[in-house]
Amino acid sequence: MDEEFATRTGPATAWSLVVPLKPLRIAKSRLAAATGDALRPRLALAFALDTVAAALACPAVREVAVVTDDPTAAAELSALGARIVPDTPADGLNAALAHGARAVRAVRPRAALAALNADLPALRPAELARVLAAAEDFPRAFLTDAAGIGTTLLTAGPGVELNPAFGGPSRMEHMSTGAVEILLTGVDSVRRDVDTGEDLLRAAELGLGPRTALRYERRGRDAAYGANPEYGDGERRTYAQNRGHEAPGPIPAPGPGC
Repeated sequence: MDEEFATRTGPATAWSLVVPLKPLRIAKSRLAAATGDALRPRLALAFALDTVAAALACPAVREVAVVTDDPTAAAELSALGARIVPDTPADGLNAALAHGARAVRAVRPRAALAALNADLPALRPAELARVLAAAEDFPRAFLTDAAGIGTTLLTAGPGVELNPAFGGPSRMEHMSTGAVEILLTGVDSVRRDVDTGEDLLRAAELGLGPRTALRYERRGRDAAYGANPEYGDGERRTYAQNRGHEAPGPIPAPGPGC
């Protein structure tokens, strides 16, 4: 065990994950059109907690370092077992990821790194393990998001720089820097990041992690989004429901403001 944070033994490659998280007061701004501004930061925190909890439950993951300056998020994520790295560059997503990668390798110079989005509330440990196993074959690799435009995960093997290029059409950016795209089916939970109300609906169809599901149900999908008869029982599934909780009502697609 290292001085600063706990680790585990696991597969041949034990990955150190770096997860960036904006201050909650400004996180997930596009989600506000669907959820309201009061619920938005609570959901952003729930997304991050469910993402990190699932990552820590993945046998291929040695540790998770979260780069954030938000004190509330830092306290709750630390309680899960994540290492908190202050975002001292304070210069955006890619600077935060590069800073987190340096912090990890200051302790483990040969660490295998993976940058992972903080907004994967349906993340499944087994699916993440499959993606990381596929990434072992390449110096740098990435997984595109559900839209096929962005990136949800970027890896760098031991001795290889992460060189993150997240934001906007990052799939093409990462390909242009030599990263290999991971082509797997059946890993939807690793692809499904959430920026809008429509994204949240799709994540709920996969099954939300317990913290996001609690927020989702407490507000009530009908109350948060208005009734829409087009959505049926097939869209009521959440992780919490699978654990025996009552399924909430249907959530319609958000309007064009999302």
